[in-house]
Amino acid sequence: MSSNQLLIVLSGPSGVGKDALLKKMEEQKYPFHYVVTVTSRPRREGERDGVDYHFISQQEFQRMIDNGELLEWANVYGNYYGVPRKEISQALSKGKDIIVKVDVQGAKTIKQILPQAVFIFLRSPSMEELERRLRQRRSESARELTLRLQKAEEEMKSLPLFDHVLTSYEGKLDEVISEIQAIVTAEKRHVKPGVIEL
Repeated sequence: MSSNQLLIVLSGPSGVGKDALLKKMEEQKYPFHYVVTVTSRPRREGERDGVDYHFISQQEFQRMIDNGELLEWANVYGNYYGVPRKEISQALSKGKDIIVKVDVQGAKTIKQILPQAVFIFLRSPSMEELERRLRQRRSESARELTLRLQKAEEEMKSLPLFDHVLTSYEGKLDEVISEIQAIVTAEKRHVKPGVIEL
């Protein structure tokens, strides 16, 4: 395993554009291993199993928890989400840089296990803009929308946990990707990079 191999943990409120960002990075062939998280939530229209998420039953999710197969997991809005430990181990053994998307609670858990990872928080320019984006995607009820906005305000209090904070402006994902590339370049130049071991 390379001594300057990176594990990038991407987090931020629901609706801020994390999925769109990762999809664009993959399309542009940025050389990361993109970890696909597992979830018990129903698939949304247009989502693909094994690409957007690994969609599994709550029973299967519980089995993964019981067997220690998840690096971290959480119950978010009544659905389970988790990071498969095996997928990260395999990517590490191949010497690849890894990027994983988690909620803020997940980022806290990973920071305790792998503090040498690079933690990036993606935020929207304002709460009003975040609300507009959530309404636009029309995948939540009014109650769910209120809960997500309340949670986003709470998550903003966790900024000190992160190494970098990036702002996702509408239609400007390329700028965020450039900023992530700059972070990767800077991290790889550290004299004493932390070796990621799982």
